[in-house]
Amino acid sequence: MNFSVDTNMSIVLLRDSLKTALTKNIIVVALSIIISYINGVMVHTFLRHEILNEDPRYMLFIHMVLNDIIQLMIAVMLHVFSYVFYTINVSFCCLLLMIAIFCTQSTPLYLASMAIECYIAVCYPLRHAQICTVRRTYVLIALIWTLGSLPYLLDPFVLLATEPLEFFRSTIFCIPETVFRHPILQQKNDISNMVYLVFVWCILIYSYLRILMAAKAAKSDSQKARNTIILHAVQLLMSMLTYLAPVINNVLLYMFPKYILEVRFTTYLIVHVLPRLFSPIIYGVRDQTFRKYLRKYFCNITVHNRDVSVSLRINPAKVQT
Repeated sequence: MNFSVDTNMSIVLLRDSLKTALTKNIIVVALSIIISYINGVMVHTFLRHEILNEDPRYMLFIHMVLNDIIQLMIAVMLHVFSYVFYTINVSFCCLLLMIAIFCTQSTPLYLASMAIECYIAVCYPLRHAQICTVRRTYVLIALIWTLGSLPYLLDPFVLLATEPLEFFRSTIFCIPETVFRHPILQQKNDISNMVYLVFVWCILIYSYLRILMAAKAAKSDSQKARNTIILHAVQLLMSMLTYLAPVINNVLLYMFPKYILEVRFTTYLIVHVLPRLFSPIIYGVRDQTFRKYLRKYFCNITVHNRDVSVSLRINPAKVQT
């Protein structure tokens, strides 16, 4: 990714060569298309089957997938913009960053909610249907988005109060550090991130311990749920990479000081792209029920393509129509 480096004397603009820039953007766009296709198949499968879209577990999962789709789309858009335009309008940049931040904050909350649902299913199986209803799940999803956006709703107003109007008409390299640059905003964001992550980790640890104790009484019923909680923790670690991006970047720069642009591109892939790939694999493909409907989806596509191929061989005139 192109970016500027501040020195004591001047600002040095670092840019990739045309060939390198094209290669990096092709990699990012190709990965985003693959990930979006996988996530799109998940959403399509969910919407096509009533047994899935009335189950709170899959409702939370698919909304987390939609959250990942939006987050990935904005991350790739900003990456491409950094090469095509380098700088963009501050107001437009602020809008994109706010949406991306909301999605980033919502992901850990979705994981916490899925852990709670799993805990209720294992520890209170007879009351699960009464507690985890479709209506309550929609209320929970609305609460997740509210909590995810609440700490950042005041950021635009702080910008309006601390920055001149010319700043919003200017163009800027679109990253949070260049837009939300007031020290108060940075401190507030660091505190809110820490509070949210500690809160989610406490829920995951509590759920895991309770399920672990329940496993002693019913191993066959609790083993799968216990593994699911562990996967929730793995996914939470991946979502935490967003907050650890500066640390990862600094460590890689210390190891490879001569490859600044390559390090930033690697950090970008690790933090913003790859976690969006692992989410559907961890939850969608692993789940037996979801995997069954996914298999039907791909089998139907295979059968349809084979029928079309046979039809074209039998009647080649259709190719002309």
